[in-house]
Amino acid sequence: MRAIIMAGGKGTRLKPYTTLIPKPLVPLGGKYSILEIIIMQLAQNGFSHVTLAVNHLSHLIMSYFGDGSRLGVKIDYSLEEGELSTIGPLTLIDDLPENFLVMNGDILCDLNYKNFFETHVAKKSLVSVSAYKREAKIDFGVLKYDSNGHLTAFEEKPSYNFDVSMGVYCINRSVIEGLPRGAKYGFDNLMLDGLAQKKKISIEPFSGYWLDIGRPDDYQYADDHYEELSQKLGIPQ
Repeated sequence: MRAIIMAGGKGTRLKPYTTLIPKPLVPLGGKYSILEIIIMQLAQNGFSHVTLAVNHLSHLIMSYFGDGSRLGVKIDYSLEEGELSTIGPLTLIDDLPENFLVMNGDILCDLNYKNFFETHVAKKSLVSVSAYKREAKIDFGVLKYDSNGHLTAFEEKPSYNFDVSMGVYCINRSVIEGLPRGAKYGFDNLMLDGLAQKKKISIEPFSGYWLDIGRPDDYQYADDHYEELSQKLGIPQ
């Protein structure tokens, strides 16, 4: 099984932690980097080949991970010279297998990546998206009214539930082969084009642990609770 990790972002939302080092190399608990944890999890789930799509401070990431032998996997690299968003970098990889896993390099979760991949293959989906339910709380009284401006309903500080993308996908190679090489193309484009073209996109709900380390508060929480998280994630202390 092959996994491709998007590790080329500048991590601007995570400053000042990312001023000198790329976001995927930011350490947790003074032990492992975020990307290191992800690769160890993938190895535990049977993924033997990991490709890192890199850009910003790529030389540091490549020097740190090398060929992957230290982590028991084969690691190679795809270098993007410009910003290609989340899916565009895949068009630069010439040896994609028929199906592969793609994920962001700043995610901590206890998803069984092997099961997710095998479900994607069994369903013969073109794209599978791991989804997580998030609650959004509105801190205001919400007014609803008709075309005449008359109040029809009122909710005081309501909460809404949404299924959001976790940043973990499985993709069939044919999807990428249909895209222009080296062009900017995001996950939003993938979803909207898939809907327009009526492609088979499977949503796989997940209810375990998931944390997107995109903001300083999220990183601080993960760093402060590293021992607890490492147990959930199956990572050595």
